[in-house]
Amino acid sequence: MNIAVQIQEVRIKSISVTEDTITAQLVDGRTISVPLAWSWRLSEATPKQRANWEIIGDGQGVHWPDIDEDISVEGMLYGIPAPRPRMSSKFNPRSEKRKRAANHRSKPTG
Repeated sequence: MNIAVQIQEVRIKSISVTEDTITAQLVDGRTISVPLAWSWRLSEATPKQRANWEIIGDGQGVHWPDIDEDISVEGMLYGIPAPRPRMSSKFNPRSEKRKRAANHRSKPTG
């Protein structure tokens, strides 16, 4: 028995962002959603910034220019959250505060 299957590339038609979810309407009629927490940039964005998006590629993803965030349809389908960048101690304000305090304590007075 031969079965012909036509595989279509999954593409995003539109997107919406609420306080809890990122929801994509796909060209093939499906709707998929992921937790908003998967995108730390969108989580921290204003409603106006969340509403300003554009489809990238031929629907392979979405770009939010105000916050420089990109989410791919594959990332949404396969469960790939955006990692939050780690602050190096070189740029960590707490580390800088500790260094200044340590330097101040080690300086001789008088």
